[in-house]
Parts: sequence; structure tokens; C-alpha cells
Amino acid sequence: MLQKLDALLNQAGIVLPDQQKHQLLAYVGMLDKWNKAYNLTSVRDPYQMLVRHILDSIVVNPHLQGSRFIDVGTGPGLPGIPLAIVRPDAHFTLLDSLGKRVRFLRQVQHELGLTNITPVQSRVEEFPAEPPFDGVISRAFASLQDMVSWCHHLPEPTQGRFYALKGVRPDEELATLPERVGVEQVVKLSVPELEGERHLVILKAR
Repeated sequence: MLQKLDALLNQAGIVLPDQQKHQLLAYVGMLDKWNKAYNLTSVRDPYQMLVRHILDSIVVNPHLQGSRFIDVGTGPGLPGIPLAIVRPDAHFTLLDSLGKRVRFLRQVQHELGLTNITPVQSRVEEFPAEPPFDGVISRAFASLQDMVSWCHHLPEPTQGRFYALKGVRPDEELATLPERVGVEQVVKLSVPELEGERHLVILKAR
């Protein structure tokens, strides 16, 4: 597994210390183990998890600005946990409404010794952002319009951003965004060995 991870990181041009690599592999191991009982992801093969969950998450890291982030609809911790591992100087609140997922996240936090994550069970509309976050991150969570509507209270009003991980470039969703939100950037992401397109949409309040 380490060989495979090294090869993928090399293809992506990402350099990580050994400790972070081992934490990422330990997370994949836990995801694989807990998935059998908890049905956390439709991806069953740990090697595919490296591509579709780990690399797909950490390629976003260079585009994040700030040090306090919230991952809304995190599920089993995607992209929040891989990002927290490779960005230890930042803090990630991992929000999900399902108790079984949050139990898994707390176990990951304990076993991997991650001090920079806070798993929270809550609906996003009901979660108070005190203080607000530098970035609101989502992956496979909702349309851009719904994300902005449900999470409007979460980013810091002047500098906070929304980061939405998408497949194909969501031009229809971009066209229907409310006027209070501007599109700062749409980044085409390159994920080694992943079929299909990946884009990161970065939004900011006007």
C-alpha cells in the first residue's frame, strides 16, 4: 500500500513526510474495516480508496486559504481527514448529521492522534459558526446554490470562502448562484488514475 501511495503522490507532484503517509494509510485501513459494518463508502477496494478518497481530497490543499475550516456533510471524513493530516497547522471541524459517521470520525481522531479535527453531529443549518470559518468545504454534498443557502452563516463575512469539490465543471449551477456570492475561481484538478473530471469551485461573498 505504501508503494502505491508513493507512486500516486509522485504522479501528483505531492511530497509528504513519512508520518503523514502512515496516517493516511491507517485512515484507509480504518475506513476499510469499519465500512463492512457501517457502510461508510461505496468504494470497497483499499487501493481505489487511495485514488478516489485520499488523492482526490489532498489535491485541494494548495488552493485553501486560512487556518480554520469546516467540512460540511463530511460523511466518513472526506475530504476533511486527509486534508487535516497533510495540513497539521490548520483546524478542521467535521460536520455530519449521522451518528454512526461521527462515531467513526471520533475513533479515527483517537487512533491517529489527530489534534486538529473536531467531529460534530449536527445539521449544517443548525450549527452555530462562532467564530466564523476561513473556509467551508464540501464534497458530494449539495448543489452550489444549496450549499451557499444552507451554509451562508459559516464563512467569515469578508475573507471567508466556499470550496466545493465537483466532477465536471458545474456551469448550470454556477449560472444560478445568488448575486451575493461571486465565483473567485474554478480550478481543474488533476488526480492520478481517477477516471472523469474533477473541479474545485471557489466562491466568495461579494
